[in-house]
Amino acid sequence: MAEQGTRSVNGPSYEELQEVAAAIQKMTDIRPTIGIICGSGLGGLAEDLDNDKPKNVISYKDIPRFPKTTVKGHKGNLVFGYIKGCPVVCMQGRFHFYEGHHPTTITMPVRVMKLLGVDTLVVTNAAGGLNSTYNRGDLMIVKDHVNLAGMTGANPLMGDNEDRFGPRFPAMTSAYDRELRQLASRTATELNMSEFTREGVYVHLSGPSYETPAESRFLKLIGADAVGMSTAPEVVVAKHCGMKVLGISLVTNMVILDHDSDQEPPNHAEVMETADKRAKDMQTLVKSVIGKLYQNA
Repeated sequence: MAEQGTRSVNGPSYEELQEVAAAIQKMTDIRPTIGIICGSGLGGLAEDLDNDKPKNVISYKDIPRFPKTTVKGHKGNLVFGYIKGCPVVCMQGRFHFYEGHHPTTITMPVRVMKLLGVDTLVVTNAAGGLNSTYNRGDLMIVKDHVNLAGMTGANPLMGDNEDRFGPRFPAMTSAYDRELRQLASRTATELNMSEFTREGVYVHLSGPSYETPAESRFLKLIGADAVGMSTAPEVVVAKHCGMKVLGISLVTNMVILDHDSDQEPPNHAEVMETADKRAKDMQTLVKSVIGKLYQNA
């Protein structure tokens, strides 16, 4: 570990992260330009890489200083391979506040991806639908987020700034790249997915408890279309690093807004069930978008 004088209060120092990236590079010859974070039940994307090209699976436990995931549906691997010829790295399992991780731990893999050569990040998640026009199983292209945890003191950029990654005060005006959003929307239409593809605002909460009806109505009031327990911290750090970001939420359940509702309360089993049913569509969309990005690079 670095001496206290060189260590950022943001977590691992730049030099320590370089060591992590160097250790990973010794385990694979693939040099990714696109990184993918797979949400709950969506890790199958990492298993659906090009079969005619090499693939490397590296367990988080084999990577020095790398955190461990504890959530069912998150395998805990970095998978290196190719999608339509493009070199990628997939995170099969992410990290969350509710697991007890510090914000800098949650976002550490994003900075490591940057050091590995990733310049575009695709973030997927499972989310609850707040927008009454949405349906369970919809895909939502994220156009913006409300980082409630970050706004109330859990921003992953708090502490000493590392100028080699980005500026002290990074703008989040276009956290989700407009061209990537437009490309995803056009691609969904071409794939006949427009009927269940939306565009909206994601709100990030710390979890692990699901929202009360009063909290849900508040979230809807402030402009959120879907709610989840991830994504925003990773996007903040990705933008700080200068990455372009595409976010896609899978609406796995509809949030309860009425105290007297007879609707079944949200649960993780429902999330996984819906993810299993719609995972192939999510994978097809992401792979098609990446293929177009690679062809146009």
